[in-house]
Amino acid sequence: MKDMLFFVNPRSGKEQIRSQLLDILDVFSGAGYLPRVHITQNAEDAKRLAAELGGKTDLIVCSGGDGTLNNVVSGIMGLPRIPRIGYIPSGSTNDFARSLKIPVDPKKAAEAAVSGTGRKIDVGKFGDDQYFVYVAAFGAFTEVSYKTPQDIKNILGHQAYLLESLKALPSIKPRRIAAEWDDGSIEGEFIFGMITNSRSVAGFKTLAPREVSLYDGLFEGLFIRMPRTPADLTDIVTSILLRDEENENAFRFRASRIRVVSEYEIPWVLDGEYGGTIREAVIENLHGVLPLNRSPQG
Repeated sequence: MKDMLFFVNPRSGKEQIRSQLLDILDVFSGAGYLPRVHITQNAEDAKRLAAELGGKTDLIVCSGGDGTLNNVVSGIMGLPRIPRIGYIPSGSTNDFARSLKIPVDPKKAAEAAVSGTGRKIDVGKFGDDQYFVYVAAFGAFTEVSYKTPQDIKNILGHQAYLLESLKALPSIKPRRIAAEWDDGSIEGEFIFGMITNSRSVAGFKTLAPREVSLYDGLFEGLFIRMPRTPADLTDIVTSILLRDEENENAFRFRASRIRVVSEYEIPWVLDGEYGGTIREAVIENLHGVLPLNRSPQG
């Protein structure tokens, strides 16, 4: 029998994974794995155990939202040998799963985790010791993802983010930011910025460029300036929705390494989880480091 670590976040999404666990374990056993199951107890739980035990296992599978996946990946990135991982998405938005066409049906996702193959994907390194799978962001609405109570997420799903974002509108403040990357730079007052490696962000495909590769060693960046007039705000929204529309207030770029310096310390979000409040962030693309099992079309 092959060894497996299976992390389960039972509270993610609408907690539907609870009723699927026997079917999932049956898939694992049928594929010749002897799974050690751990029900996550807190945000850092999976990260700690993945770091402690991941180097001695054949496969790690996690079930939860993007934050749960982030914890597992963050735990194994420092290992001498990074084990293959599988992902059973059960969160509210599941942006990463959308990008790689990982099945939303738990049993099919479990089958992909034990039998699927795929190229190694890029992972983002944030500072010295933090990582993200698909997005690092600051500014307007980003705090919503980790401040929205889990109970509200479970009841309303993706709509919970929209409702909490509306509540945050009055508190939006611009940040004085200077950013530089491989072949470019920008400076000014921004209300939002994100570095992504995803075809969907916060459940919206329009936030990401039309052509995104998770294997090219490049991030996609989007910085939004503080609108000066209602017309500026309209132009920004139009640019984001159309994606290809040029707009000086919604600036897009691609890069493998980005350095962002703010006038004051600002909070960052990594894969929907709080990533710390800092003044300077260095973000690097670790090209092709994560072996992820998934269905062939991913």
